[in-house]
Amino acid sequence: MHRHHRAAAFTAVALTGALLATACSSSSGGKKSEEGDAAASAGKATTPRMTVAMVTHASPGDTFWDLIRKGATAAAAKDNIKLVYSSDPNAGNQANLVQNAIDQKVDGIALTAAKPTAMKDVIAKAKTAGIPVVGFNSGVGDWQKLGMLEYFGQDENIAGQAFGQRLNQLGAKHALCVIQEQGQVALESRCAGLKKGFTGKTDILYVNGTDMPSVKSTITAKLKQDSSIDQVATLGAPIALTAVQSLADAGSKAKVATFDLNKDLVKAVQNGSVEFAVDQQPYLQGYLAVDALWLYKTNGNFSGGSTAPVLTGPAFITKDNVDQVAKFAAKGTR
Repeated sequence: MHRHHRAAAFTAVALTGALLATACSSSSGGKKSEEGDAAASAGKATTPRMTVAMVTHASPGDTFWDLIRKGATAAAAKDNIKLVYSSDPNAGNQANLVQNAIDQKVDGIALTAAKPTAMKDVIAKAKTAGIPVVGFNSGVGDWQKLGMLEYFGQDENIAGQAFGQRLNQLGAKHALCVIQEQGQVALESRCAGLKKGFTGKTDILYVNGTDMPSVKSTITAKLKQDSSIDQVATLGAPIALTAVQSLADAGSKAKVATFDLNKDLVKAVQNGSVEFAVDQQPYLQGYLAVDALWLYKTNGNFSGGSTAPVLTGPAFITKDNVDQVAKFAAKGTR
């Protein structure tokens, strides 16, 4: 399954590259430029222009969401879609952004449901207004109850269990699972899954993911306080890279492994400072969420038949396969 999804992501990247190459083929203006534009659109949808709002709970500066947006933008370019992206980590504010999209009478909404109860009423309003809503990234346990059409992401609890099982294989005995936002369902599910899959002891540590110096000092203090911790499990690439610094500060011999990926994290797996990463393929999530709304609008399709999510992970990135992923990470798409 993971190979299939990697192939899908690769196809999206290749397609985007091909379109860009075609679009840039004409360097002179006038008629030649027009011909270049016509050639560029040959690989694009000729369906009427539609508008899709993507509304996420992204925190400012979190590189993970850049990958989501790149995937969404690639799908929008292919499907003749105007993509309107907005985000707010505060659930109430995020719901207001969804309401704004409804007021603008968009053709479809793709959203993350990190705090599902905050999204319930506004999703119902979208449905009343005849606007299809798809979920992605967060809310795998709630998308059907919320009335969304389909869902793209990883089952965080299952991914957490797989993470815990891998720690068993690596011989870890005492794990510290670091959650960077208390109450965020996807993050809480990851640590709950890890605890279930891991046969050793699991401690939970809450940190403020928007304040990296605080993250660093909080992890350092915990490692100094309990020297039996031999494994730090983080739920985001920036937190993992900060945890590596905390280990050095604490003089700890613990190892770091993480959920999620970015360019710098790929290097950390290559040089061994991070053992492995679980990639949920955010580019693929953004791409599929936008493309799904186009497919629904133009052909009535809905993936998973409104009964099953489309899983984009967990894809384990280790020293054995990281070099294959690195070339895509260097382009900012993995």
